Amino acid sequence: MSGPLTGLRVIELAGIGPAPFCAMLLADLGADVVRIDRKNGSPLSGDPAFDLLNRGKRSIEIDLKHELGADLVLQLVERADVLLEGYRPGVVERLGVGPDVCLARNPRLVYGRMTGWGQTGPLAQTAGHDIDYLGVAGVLHMIGRADGPPQVPVNLVGDFGGGSLYLAVGVLAALREVERSGHGQVVDAAIVDGAAHLSTMLHGLLAAGSWQDRRGVNLLDTGVPFYDVYRTADGEYLAVGPLEGRFFATFVHLLGPFLAADDPDGPLPSQLDVAGWPLLRQRLATVFGRQDRAEWLKIFEDSDACVAPVLSMQEAPKHPHLVERKTFVEHHGVVQPAPAPRFSGTPAELGRPPALPGAHSREVLTDWGLDHPDRIIATGVARQSAN
Repeated sequence: MSGPLTGLRVIELAGIGPAPFCAMLLADLGADVVRIDRKNGSPLSGDPAFDLLNRGKRSIEIDLKHELGADLVLQLVERADVLLEGYRPGVVERLGVGPDVCLARNPRLVYGRMTGWGQTGPLAQTAGHDIDYLGVAGVLHMIGRADGPPQVPVNLVGDFGGGSLYLAVGVLAALREVERSGHGQVVDAAIVDGAAHLSTMLHGLLAAGSWQDRRGVNLLDTGVPFYDVYRTADGEYLAVGPLEGRFFATFVHLLGPFLAADDPDGPLPSQLDVAGWPLLRQRLATVFGRQDRAEWLKIFEDSDACVAPVLSMQEAPKHPHLVERKTFVEHHGVVQPAPAPRFSGTPAELGRPPALPGAHSREVLTDWGLDHPDRIIATGVARQSAN
């Protein structure tokens, strides 16, 4: 492994979504992440060989119902810097590996807990998903057009933005405190908290009277015609965002001949003419719909007009800018995003492919200094898979 977190030992109790993504991020940056898969656990996202959230990790399969299961986890905890779990409050306590027990065995441990609603509160024991947390946090209400319902932003804003990234920040901050005081602690990362926190700027604008508490009428939510997407002749889309005056001037200059050809006698409304925005939006939609996306990109190429293509998941890795920066890489036959962010002195690189359940049990027990790994496996508390 390479990266700024090389040498950091992380235990991940296998789950789905936000906690695994956080663990993947730490593994991308060089941490030794050991995923504890439960015996007879079924794949949660199809073929585990393609579960990219498990890249860079190692897997040990432990039977937590075995009389020695919890103690084996606690032996690993004694040697770990971080433990991550993403179950409902109380589940890990019932399994015998809750934070009190773990911190008693390792007082320097950072115990990261990832939930939707948090460890406390009326909804703490209630099931939910990304869409629910965004709804309660007031975030989902912001996303969509003025004449339509809220739009679901897949699970990037809640699970991974408000969840995984906040858990990662919390863990790293807690590790800094361990360096200072020698004491570990519990990090309670709730998606509803993180999603709400992401909207801090907009709450400030709302308080200042610069934002309306409704969809599709504001500067950044398709409320203005110069911050929106437009369909091109070939059915593709352009992302148009020349917010600042000088960028809008460049945008209009490059678009001018096409606007004139469309309506030579009709002056284009100015950027700040709110009353003229419906007409501006209509004219932009008409003009953009007369040429293909590739033709428009040539017109706006190397300009500050703030126009970009809306690329598909398959197109994005082929964009010249992303190719040069190696934003996407092909690793073990799968095209995927590279580790981010970038570090000048300790660059991160992808290592292992997604860990298959139990593939590294013997290796982990040996590397982490547990006595007699083969005997442990022979008891049935841990399983070494054939993969």
